[in-house]
Amino acid sequence: MKTPPFVRQSALGAALWGFRREFAVCMAFSVLVNLLMLTPTIYMLQIYDRVMVSRSSLTLVAVTLVMLFCFAAMAFAEWARARLLVRLGVCFDALLGVRVFQAGFRSSLNHGGRNPARTFSDLTSLRQFMTGNGLFAFMDAPWTPIYLAVLFMLHPMLGVLGVVFALLLAGLAWLSHRLTQKPVEAALEAGSQVGAFVHGKLRNAEAIEAMGMLGNLRQRWQARHRRHLALNARAADLGARMLALTKFLRYTLQSLTLGAGALLVIEGELTAGAMIAANVLMGRATQPLDQMVANWKPFLGARRAFRSLDALLAGHPAPAPGIGPGHDAPSGRVRIEHLTATAPGRAQPILKDLSADFGPGEVIAIVGPSGSGKSTLARALVGIWPHRGGRVLIDGEPIENRDREALGPHIGYLPQDIELFEGSIAENVARFGELDPAGVIRACERAGVHDMILRFAQGYDTQIGEAGGTLSGGQRQRLGLARALYGDPRIVVLDEPNSNLDDVGEAALGRAVEDLKQQGSTVFLITHRRGIVGSADRLLVMDDGAITHDGPPRQVLAELAAGTRAAPGGAVPQPA
Repeated sequence: MKTPPFVRQSALGAALWGFRREFAVCMAFSVLVNLLMLTPTIYMLQIYDRVMVSRSSLTLVAVTLVMLFCFAAMAFAEWARARLLVRLGVCFDALLGVRVFQAGFRSSLNHGGRNPARTFSDLTSLRQFMTGNGLFAFMDAPWTPIYLAVLFMLHPMLGVLGVVFALLLAGLAWLSHRLTQKPVEAALEAGSQVGAFVHGKLRNAEAIEAMGMLGNLRQRWQARHRRHLALNARAADLGARMLALTKFLRYTLQSLTLGAGALLVIEGELTAGAMIAANVLMGRATQPLDQMVANWKPFLGARRAFRSLDALLAGHPAPAPGIGPGHDAPSGRVRIEHLTATAPGRAQPILKDLSADFGPGEVIAIVGPSGSGKSTLARALVGIWPHRGGRVLIDGEPIENRDREALGPHIGYLPQDIELFEGSIAENVARFGELDPAGVIRACERAGVHDMILRFAQGYDTQIGEAGGTLSGGQRQRLGLARALYGDPRIVVLDEPNSNLDDVGEAALGRAVEDLKQQGSTVFLITHRRGIVGSADRLLVMDDGAITHDGPPRQVLAELAAGTRAAPGGAVPQPA
């Protein structure tokens, strides 16, 4: 079978195409269900036009038994169809769940990207539509012309009446789509924005409470919430209006069908049994259209989720197997060549044409004023923020070509904002991988946090809560340092590692850096404090996204001092 174009162009389309056999089986069950839906019509015809005329009890029993068998078969087909779609939804989620998780994570690295929670909400919305009544309405819709054809067989007037009302319902479905599409999408988007706003503010509840910001933020939330309610109410009003109109047409159709049938019976052109059967069949013919109107809002939500997820997966394709130079531990050599980088969502570059070479076992201190690009360089070195120009090379290979899961254990990274995760201390230090108790203890001892952990009632099994909220800033920083040191990484990037440390913690940091140097790791220290600079082999000074000084610390500090004396108050950065 030739692959449709949308399958070649869409990751979600390709995933759905992979379940084409299962959908074909569902359609086969739908054919059986809709054929058996003719059972009440045929049964009524037999009762009124044969059993009542012949007054045969045996015929009544036989017809009733056949009817019961058909209803049992129809119930089984409906159950099998629903069960198959539920299983299909589970398999669809299992197939794409990991990719969506990874793509959502990659997208969240971009500060202007989508809310990660919305990613899984979209996947859930799509899966629920696939396994709900909305999809059944679309599967049953092709049978409307067949039921109308049966009505024509009973009498052309009934067929014409059915066609007229079917066209009216189809037009109503089209009108519902035109009127509700934008309001529904706007309401869904506003709801996502309200959820993201609340989630972001709850993470800063302490600062909000301390500085009395709750009232101001509540006003902003109320404005967003009122907009969401207004958009949702407008969409709901339009949907209710369309649904009410649909019910009016359906009830009118059933009554007119009965009236038309009675007229035909009076004129001798139709039997009483055919009149009753036509009324039942007319309701069945228009039921899929009625259900489509009722499920139009879920359909629009599923379509929006499909497009959103498809765009997300297209922007973050699955990595090709075997990418990169293999899984060997890097030696620690890092080179940047004409590196230009910026923050996601920002047009102006922060780093401007940087070039430098760093060897294994080197400790490099990076200093400079705020906004000079130090943290951006740190993120570029570990491959978090993509660069616009130039390259970051690990052992001569571009970092973006390395298998991240293979390279990650050999990189230690301590960001300015320490993010710990819900779980135990040991799990956080071990990066939620397979626990190596000896490795965890060694990393915590090097970070000077082992004794502190033992003072907790549950020691390394202590649960630290979401984002490490039960710990102080200094404790979080020292645990983050232990996590960065876990597994003896070959490349370590520490961004302001001593900003929350006391003298004891800073001494432990100095010992840890010396241990890393002795084992041959390349260590980058971004700092504002002079004390830790003395343990570095090399000092880089940055200003306005450029490296202004690079060399041994004493030499660079002497150059800075000379430059400051020559131009007092000038723009030359000086470490503090």
